Amino acid sequence: MSAASGAVAAAEPAPATPAAADPRQMVILLGPQGRVPTLAATLEAAGVRGRVATITAGWQEREDETLRLSEHLGGRSDNLELYRRGDEVFAEDPELASLHRERQGRLRALQSLYTLRLDHAARAVLDLFERSDPADLVEDARRAAIDAVTRLDRRHLENIRAIHEEFEERLGLADRPVVKRHRRELAEIVGRAEAVAIAGGHVAVLLNRMRLFAVPDLLGGRPVAGWAAGAMVLGERIVVYHDTPPQGPGNAELLEVGLGLCRGVVALPHARARLRLDDPDRVSRFALRWTPDLCVALDDGARLQVGPGGWSATPEARVLCSDGRVAELAA
Repeated sequence: MSAASGAVAAAEPAPATPAAADPRQMVILLGPQGRVPTLAATLEAAGVRGRVATITAGWQEREDETLRLSEHLGGRSDNLELYRRGDEVFAEDPELASLHRERQGRLRALQSLYTLRLDHAARAVLDLFERSDPADLVEDARRAAIDAVTRLDRRHLENIRAIHEEFEERLGLADRPVVKRHRRELAEIVGRAEAVAIAGGHVAVLLNRMRLFAVPDLLGGRPVAGWAAGAMVLGERIVVYHDTPPQGPGNAELLEVGLGLCRGVVALPHARARLRLDDPDRVSRFALRWTPDLCVALDDGARLQVGPGGWSATPEARVLCSDGRVAELAA
C-alpha cells in the first residue's frame, strides 16, 4: 500500500524463507531466457558441465524447436519430449486419455466457479482501497476483505488437491504399461544428465506432462532450473496474473498445485510486462494476498537459487512488499 493510503493495520505473519523441499537439491528460478539467456552460465557456476536434460513440453507442438536452446547449452542437451510422449500415451491407452479428460474437465469447472467468486471478492477489495473513510475503520475493512480473498484462494487450493487425490488411484499411472515404458526411457536419459532445465510455455500443459511421467521422482537430487512457466511449476502453488489484459482489468488467480520443489515463493515471470509495479496499492494488495510466501518478480537477468547452503539471488530478482515497494530480494 502506498504511503498516501497508509499501511494495512493488521499484523502480518513473518515472511517465508525461500527453500528447497530437499535441502540437498539445488533449485534455480530464472528470469526469461529470450533476450538475456543466463541458463548456461548459471549451470556452469553451479558446477554443471555435463549433459542437461531439457523439458519443453510447455511449447506443445513446437516442443522440438530446440536449436537455440541446444546451442546455448553448447550442444549438451537432451530433450525429454514429454509433450510427444504424452500424446503417445493417450493414443495407446484410451482409458487413461478418457480419465485425464474427465479430471481436466472437473478442474476447469472448479476454476470457473472460483473465478466467479473471486471477481466479487476482488471487487470489494478494490472498492475499499478507493474509499477515504477514517483510517482506523477503512484499514480494518481492507484487511478483512483481503483475508476473505486469501481464504477463497486457500479453499480453492484444497479443492484442487482433492480432485487430484480423487483421480490418483483411478489413473493408476504407475501400473499402466505404456506409462511405465516411457518412465524407464526417461529415467535413462535423466540418469546420463547432470541437471534438468525446464522451459516455459503453457503452464498447465507443462505441469500435466511432468506429473504424467513423475518427473520429480526422476531427478535423483540433480540440480533443476526453470524459467517462465518452468519456474512457476517448481513452486508450491501456481498463480497466473495480468493487471492489464486486452479484455479489461484482470484478477490474479490461483491456477494449480505446483510440484513443490521450491518453497516459500510465488514465482512471477515477466512481472514488468504483466503487473503494474509502479502502483504501490496494487503491489501491496498482491503481496498481502499471498503472504507469507514471497512474491518474486523474475524479469531479465533474475535468478533465485535455493538448496545446499540456503538461498541467494541476483539484484534483478525483486520482491513485492506489503508496503507497496518492489525491492531487491536480499538474504
